[in-house]
Amino acid sequence: MNNTGLKKFSIIVLIAYIITVIVFYHIAHDQIIYKTVPDNMFVSDEKTPVGEIVEGTVVLQPFIPQVDILDSVSILTATYERVNKGTLFFQILDMEMDSVIREKNLDLQDIPNTQKVVVEFEDPIKDVRGKELAIKVTSNGTPGNAVTIWQNVNTDLGYDLILNGNPTGQILCFSTSGREYLWFGQNYYLISFITGLILLVYLVRLNYLSIKGNTCLGLRIILAFTKYKFLLKQLVSRDFKTKYKRSVLGILWSFLNPLLTMAVQYTVFSSLFRFDIENFAIYLLIGIIFFSFFSEAVSMSLMSIVGNATLISKVYIPKYIFPISRVISSFINFSLSLIPLMVFVIITDIIITPAIILLLFSITCVFLFSIGLGMLLSSAMVFFRDTQFLWNVVGMLWMYLTPIFYPVSIIPDRYMTFYKLNPMYHFIDFSRIVIMNGVSPEPSEYLVCIISAIIMLAFGSWVFKKTQNNFVLHV
Repeated sequence: MNNTGLKKFSIIVLIAYIITVIVFYHIAHDQIIYKTVPDNMFVSDEKTPVGEIVEGTVVLQPFIPQVDILDSVSILTATYERVNKGTLFFQILDMEMDSVIREKNLDLQDIPNTQKVVVEFEDPIKDVRGKELAIKVTSNGTPGNAVTIWQNVNTDLGYDLILNGNPTGQILCFSTSGREYLWFGQNYYLISFITGLILLVYLVRLNYLSIKGNTCLGLRIILAFTKYKFLLKQLVSRDFKTKYKRSVLGILWSFLNPLLTMAVQYTVFSSLFRFDIENFAIYLLIGIIFFSFFSEAVSMSLMSIVGNATLISKVYIPKYIFPISRVISSFINFSLSLIPLMVFVIITDIIITPAIILLLFSITCVFLFSIGLGMLLSSAMVFFRDTQFLWNVVGMLWMYLTPIFYPVSIIPDRYMTFYKLNPMYHFIDFSRIVIMNGVSPEPSEYLVCIISAIIMLAFGSWVFKKTQNNFVLHV
């Protein structure tokens, strides 16, 4: 790449970065600005009803929110197993200002028996952290035609339930759901500006070194991929054609493989194990497609150096081209398998939102992670031919340790810390959130995914570089 080409490349990179920053902010706005903080309702075995809430009865429960924004409050109700008529008046009070800040009326006949009733606010209550608020419940019900709410033995809340002005020594069976501000979201554009500035300085340095005739790692990588672009295309084309050589259905297997695998696993796990997973078919298909790409890419990369021994021993070619070409070849199959996934998403009426664009991030992370592990194993394969058999075992174990066909909820809490050390868990979970929930994951998930991918890519590249000079002696 000449100096003019490098300048154009630098400009394209900067423009792409700016567009990415703006688009990402608008797509993932709520998830990077706030973190949802649900509060589990405490219900003890000693819970008791407050009593019929009839006209004139006032139930007051003070509390101090531990969130920045209060979205909803839930209470546990009971109907005495009858259909009641009237209205339950629900209010949130600001005890410091002695004012009503939110209120909602609930039809008594719509209130369920011994179930949680969620009272959502169309306009969330902001900046409530540390403030003294209270839940006030009244009704126009009449004796024999009213509901009640449940109370618990008091815990560490510090505030008693007040019934008609008298403390009861109990607390209401209630919970809150809200959001807290995330530091990353509050400083998003500042972080983006600093990152962009670093990127600009780096690109300027690349252009300066290129003009002076000097080199660095970044320039060598760009030059290598520019110089050997044709060879890379030929290797990818060869691997792709070889995969379907003499196959009757040929490329159609890229569509059929994930669908047939899903059909078998869906039949087994939905019928026999009956996991309670919403949209289980999509949940399963996402896991199958992503893990199949990872497994195939690494398996093909593992044999990339040994399988090209003749070429390596006769002609000088950057050896990292071989494992990378295998991953790219697998990536083509992966891209084709995303088509039936999107078709199933549409068929199952999952709403496709702009967040689907974020799927590119998890795909990139899996791609980089696969390259890193592929380079590591391809190096090991040159010196230790049993690597391929070990990988077959490790790959199968890795699959069962990844939530492809079972929910994460079946994993005991004491093992979750170790379970989440599996990068494929995060890559697949990220993709499911984007596709099935239609929202962006929280910033911490981006960080975990990109760190996992970069660490594996860096470690695999380092091992490959340290050992590649001895490949010709052992292939």
